[in-house]
Amino acid sequence: MTPAPPTAPAVPATPVVPVVPVVRVLLADDQPLVRAALEMVITEAEDLEVVGEAGNGAEAVRLAEELRPDVVVMDIRMPVLDGIEATRRVTAGPSPTRVVVLTTFDEDENVYAALHAGASGFLVKDMALDDILDAIRVVAAGEALLSPSVTRRLIAEFTARPAPAVAPASVPSPSSSPSPSGADRLAAITEREREILTLVGRGLANPEIATELVLSPATVKTYITRLLTKLAARDRVQLVILAYESGLVPLTAGPSPDRR
Repeated sequence: MTPAPPTAPAVPATPVVPVVPVVRVLLADDQPLVRAALEMVITEAEDLEVVGEAGNGAEAVRLAEELRPDVVVMDIRMPVLDGIEATRRVTAGPSPTRVVVLTTFDEDENVYAALHAGASGFLVKDMALDDILDAIRVVAAGEALLSPSVTRRLIAEFTARPAPAVAPASVPSPSSSPSPSGADRLAAITEREREILTLVGRGLANPEIATELVLSPATVKTYITRLLTKLAARDRVQLVILAYESGLVPLTAGPSPDRR
């Protein structure tokens, strides 16, 4: 009987290395030192990369069109074209790039103008660099993010009004119709979604909403996504405004000073 041929040694399986999605970032700031500092920190992150740099707003618009980054980190005060108008142009179109406005100046007119122009985040440069990186990730994931001081002032703009508010032209509004139509739109959402929208309007973050309603953070995120779709809201900022316009959150109620 012919002996069986020797069995070849087993080849160890090659470990599968998960691919980390990389967020492509364009930096737009007229100060080279600021761009260099941001690039150094972003380059160290595995999931972020800098694909271009712009020293003025016009260059930022051109590079955003050419490079198609996921996120533009945009300064407001730049030569040739300011960051507000650059943001408006970058976020226009069917597949807009998302913008995080990062500036030393967080006066109200800058906040409202940036949000109205289409920015998904508004941060100040004195934030910790790790927080800025997290903000880039949040905005790249399709969410909106504001520094706590900005959120407080945005909501205070509505709480200070004596009557049901209609968003001013400088603030992004989920609807161009007057306040009653905003209330009518809530007919399409469930009671649980209404509860979550109310808490969003009060300025609670997802983990705080989860604690308040005894839900998982993932479940809250799912509800937020449904609300954005049903109410045709661009981002969380517009949900906050809608909560006030529709009367879900009383105009005399203010957010906790520590909540984002």
